[in-house]
Amino acid sequence: MPVQANQIDFQGKFEQGALVRGTVPAGSQITLNGQDVKVTPNGEFAIGFEREAKAEQMLEVVYPNGLTELKPLKIAAREYKIDRVTGISKKIMKPDPQAQKRAAEDAKQTRAARNKFIDQTAFMQDFIWPVTGRISGVYGSQRVYNDVPGNPHYGVDVARPTGTVVVAPADGVITLSVADMFYSGGTMIIDHGYGVSSTFLHLSKLYVKEGDKVTQGQKLAEIGATGRATGPHLDWRLNWFQMRLDPVSIVPSMKSVLTAEKPINN
Repeated sequence: MPVQANQIDFQGKFEQGALVRGTVPAGSQITLNGQDVKVTPNGEFAIGFEREAKAEQMLEVVYPNGLTELKPLKIAAREYKIDRVTGISKKIMKPDPQAQKRAAEDAKQTRAARNKFIDQTAFMQDFIWPVTGRISGVYGSQRVYNDVPGNPHYGVDVARPTGTVVVAPADGVITLSVADMFYSGGTMIIDHGYGVSSTFLHLSKLYVKEGDKVTQGQKLAEIGATGRATGPHLDWRLNWFQMRLDPVSIVPSMKSVLTAEKPINN
């Protein structure tokens, strides 16, 4: 049967910060805003929309028979929480040169891990929360220190005691496992394939090392307050290559998960 247009299936919301997964007929080619999107041999793919993604974007699919389809995408805007903080010391605002150098080296190492391409399709799994509990920080929020905007927060924070076990949200390969980075402390990156990766920050213990293959639900680490953290929590981040996305876009709501975990009183 010849391939017809409109043979694209999407999973996810078209909004700022979201990871959207999809399928096309095997052998199809995809571009997003003119940039090539990697597609698995079976036609599976992932695309992302950053924190301030433009409202109008264009997806182009070239089907195996040569038919081309242009699919305009409307990306919904989100409102982000902004907090203003005054009276912060210069030392906290700007670390000393040695600390800045160390932080730059950490960032380089992290970028390299996220640039790796791993040919697996775990990114298509139904992701689970790596830990459950009270959400204490959300994606996209930003603090303004002494009238100077800080970097937005690019993860979701779950507050739990030090030592709480963190599990793999999906299958993957460990591409980074470092016990003590300057800002993020114990840091781990799991590559789920085709540019999709999870990052865990502020860990107190790391059970796995770079190169290890892990499965969904496997124990990977323990929550901590390492690096520049004010208290024990897991900071979970989601990336599509270097693009920072919201992990909440690929898991059930925390409320629904916690409700399901509660014992029912008969």
